[in-house]
Amino acid sequence: MHPFDIFGADRDSRWLITVDHASNFVPPEINGGDLGIGEENMARHIAYDIGARGTSLRLGELLNAPVICSNFSRLVIDPNRGEEDPTQIMQLYDGTIIPANRYITDEERERRREAYYRPYHDALEGLAARRDDVVIVAMHSFSPKLNGRKPRPWHIGILHAPMDGRLGLPLIRALEAEGDLCVGDNEPYAGYLPGDSVDRHALEQGRLNALVEIRQDLIADDEGQADWAHRLARVLPAVLDDTGL
Repeated sequence: MHPFDIFGADRDSRWLITVDHASNFVPPEINGGDLGIGEENMARHIAYDIGARGTSLRLGELLNAPVICSNFSRLVIDPNRGEEDPTQIMQLYDGTIIPANRYITDEERERRREAYYRPYHDALEGLAARRDDVVIVAMHSFSPKLNGRKPRPWHIGILHAPMDGRLGLPLIRALEAEGDLCVGDNEPYAGYLPGDSVDRHALEQGRLNALVEIRQDLIADDEGQADWAHRLARVLPAVLDDTGL
């Protein structure tokens, strides 16, 4: 299997859309394509970011932006984690043990990095380096509720690192001004994780960036994905214009 897909590689706008957790696919060379958690769990947020791929493909068309999507489940290896991060290959996620990862060897970790993780990041960096003024929008989605936790109220969260809120902070203000959204500021997750995709391809290079988290129930179908793609395609360029970034 090819570890990533690029859509619109010849699109020439400043925007670059990345989808680290686009797929719940398990390559057949990993335990026969079965992590041992069943189809129901593979359809949950623990395996991929529900709705993020479809939303991003529509957004890419609207912004005339290339879109890169991973083609493997985050449970195979997580593209949004650094190579030294112990959670790069999860053995337990939101209460679910991952049998195929439980006794993973160092050799298998390295094989997965070489087969899936590194090719994805090499391709992402190639796209990011295509022009000096690139703006990276990392698209994700989040579960409305984790096991044993309170429901999450946000419709959308914008994550930004403390050392670079150039795009993230005005984007939050613009979304709040829409008047119908509960917007998370570094919610439901912290906006900076050393070695993650945004750190590697944006922060270390000084590139404009924002990480967008949309609640999964809002983009679980085609209509929701189209609605959110059109909203973001309107708001994102307006923020660039208003700030002069």
